[in-house]
Amino acid sequence: MKIADGFDARRLRPKAHSNWRSRLVLTFAALLTLCGALVLVVGASSLIGQPAALGDLNASPAGAAVVLVIGLFITWLGAWLWRRRRRQMRQPLGLNMAAHLMKKRD
Repeated sequence: MKIADGFDARRLRPKAHSNWRSRLVLTFAALLTLCGALVLVVGASSLIGQPAALGDLNASPAGAAVVLVIGLFITWLGAWLWRRRRRQMRQPLGLNMAAHLMKKRD
């Protein structure tokens, strides 16, 4: 197969992941998880019967349950973001070629 004059093999390799952006997202995800866990603990302690930590927001059991659910959601969101970014960072870098140009495997 003849290689064209304008062919550059370096264009097939993808750019490396930017480390600082990934670390920034990981830091944000960790802080989000931590804040969610704190809100979760505040809601749980209000449901158990400890003094209300957020004032009137969780003085009633319904308000405490809402704070508990919001804390659970924020914690889940932070952990999901953390796992997604870690998985993306560990993914091997392949070639940037279209699938129909690759060798067929039967």
